Amino acid sequence: MKEIIKDIGNRVRELRELSDISVNEMTKKLEIDSKNYESFENGEKDIPVSILFEIAHILKVDMGLFISGEETRMHIFHVTRAGKGRPIEMRKGYEGISLADRFIHKQAETLIVTIDPLYDDKEPVRNSHIGQEFNYVLEGSLNLLIHNQEVILNEGDSIYFDSKYEHAMVPLNNKPAKFLAVII
Repeated sequence: MKEIIKDIGNRVRELRELSDISVNEMTKKLEIDSKNYESFENGEKDIPVSILFEIAHILKVDMGLFISGEETRMHIFHVTRAGKGRPIEMRKGYEGISLADRFIHKQAETLIVTIDPLYDDKEPVRNSHIGQEFNYVLEGSLNLLIHNQEVILNEGDSIYFDSKYEHAMVPLNNKPAKFLAVII
């Protein structure tokens, strides 16, 4: 996975430079500090999918380009066969599978996300990003923390929310939770 993190960081740097956007400009748009951002481009830290989605939006490219290193080509439809999505690095404890990485000019990012349970008392990492998000629980249960609220979601439950508000998902019952995430 370390090699994938480096490859994605290099692609982000290359496209940012080709777009004549400085690190300072990018960090202002993303509202993150430059040291953290530079660790993404240097491949020292994996880029959370929400930030990668925002970077793609800023650079006017499809997020699939960062993930696969190839231009997206499909413009009528894209099929992802069972178990064949493209793995993407998210953050510790989160595993993601991109379901439409080759479709060009997507209006949304579709992912299957699996979260490992927190076995200690660590505070979950919250994130926020532009747009909106829809999550549909496929397996397990999770506690969605959003804007000072807690929402328990069980298998078959869904939620649609404004993702600019900080949010985090915590699997319940010491079991992983799997959900479909659509980032719009």
